[in-house]
Amino acid sequence: MAKRKPSKRSEEVREKEAEVRASILSHYMVPKHEVLSPEEAQELLRRYKVVPQQLPYILLSDPVVRELGAKVGDIIRITRDSPTAGKSVYYRVVVKGAEG
Repeated sequence: MAKRKPSKRSEEVREKEAEVRASILSHYMVPKHEVLSPEEAQELLRRYKVVPQQLPYILLSDPVVRELGAKVGDIIRITRDSPTAGKSVYYRVVVKGAEG
């Protein structure tokens, strides 16, 4: 069976989806997300005396996680502006959800 050439419409849709994905991390409502290096993750776990399963979860299917290219087991640092604390830092471990 011969391959079909993608229609102009499907190309436009893919381009629009790429624009949306590119803008997720730069949107003003999305706080800064970073994947910790293995060394940073080990230090975090040691400092707080926890194992990854004790951290709050973030799904692999989360748009920001997908944009970052994070994998199951990675730890994400989320830095939010806070009116009372200035900056608040949260950590989440990436898990595979029902749809991930």
